[in-house]
Amino acid sequence: MNQSPNEGTKTFLYIIGIALGVGLLLAAFVLLLTGLGVIQQIPSAVVWAIVLFSIGIGILTGLTIRR
Repeated sequence: MNQSPNEGTKTFLYIIGIALGVGLLLAAFVLLLTGLGVIQQIPSAVVWAIVLFSIGIGILTGLTIRR
């Protein structure tokens, strides 16, 4: 019962993984700029939404890989 996923699934998971990485990098960059005072107009709730969304996508991707 050890089947490898098809190419469509591999591509989808790769895209989600890239999106997760970019989302976390974007959140870290925005947090850094906000902490330095360069950006003051972005509410912290938006930054946390980006972080939580990225973590959620990562969890869903991990669950998909294990099945």
